[in-house]
Amino acid sequence: MSDKLFSTRDEPLASEDLDICRRVHEALCSGLDIDRSGGQADRLGALIIELYRQGVHDEDQLRLLAGGKRV
Repeated sequence: MSDKLFSTRDEPLASEDLDICRRVHEALCSGLDIDRSGGQADRLGALIIELYRQGVHDEDQLRLLAGGKRV
């Protein structure tokens, strides 16, 4: 049996990780004129977290990758 039951993508994000994702989300919502209470903002947040879990931890890169696609 494997000692590792979960992948790193299953691990919870630390508060520092969430702070980075939040800052990127707020900047993109503001820059793209997205209502933060709407579905588009929810999809953007999910995309940011997915990119972060895949290893994109630089805020500028997250903004570029997440903001380059219309959600």
